[in-house]
Amino acid sequence: MIPRPDLPLIVALDVSDVEVADELASRLALEVGMLKVGLELFWAGGPEAVQRIVSHASVFVDSKLHDIPNTVERASANIARLGVAMFNVHALGGEAMMRAALEGAKRGADSAGVPMPLVIAVTVLSSQSGEDLASPASLAFEAKTSGLDGVVVSGADVKDVRAACGDAFCLVVPGIRPKGANGHDQIRVLHPREAVELGADYLVVGRPIIDAADPVGVVRGILRDLR
Repeated sequence: MIPRPDLPLIVALDVSDVEVADELASRLALEVGMLKVGLELFWAGGPEAVQRIVSHASVFVDSKLHDIPNTVERASANIARLGVAMFNVHALGGEAMMRAALEGAKRGADSAGVPMPLVIAVTVLSSQSGEDLASPASLAFEAKTSGLDGVVVSGADVKDVRAACGDAFCLVVPGIRPKGANGHDQIRVLHPREAVELGADYLVVGRPIIDAADPVGVVRGILRDLR
């Protein structure tokens, strides 16, 4: 992604209480690049939860859309209307589905008079590992040829995906854990500086920040380590 963002940190608001998410958003908004609304928070509060977080900061909706192209096109339009900065689909849905997501995002953004969000694709989830999985680099390249802006890519695959897709492609890396933090259910994890050195544009961190007594302090510590 050229130029790379000044604030590369995305904080995952992985909570089931919209009020808790809203309070975290108000504290973290000026410290981070984006706040992530994933399935847990969305299914607790729906589109209204997204709108509340959008009122504080740029939002990445971790929607992981994967369906027939027509359905994904319509869902993408609805997401884009909320004024979010970025959302994702599954690369395994194929080229037609990914192109439909782009068309829907443009239609939704135009109808609401908001900027077109970045549309990115999930390659392989960071809780998975194994040689039987599809190649993240090949999935990322298919996403790029479909016109998408970037991908979600995990761990050591960042370097291969960057080599395959070039510097202008946005790489969002989950499974990031500050040194000393618990990896929880993430199998393929990286420390923040390692991910950036491999070519990450955005780093997604959740529980080490939102479960901390001082979330802002943890965020500032991560960003300080990156400078």
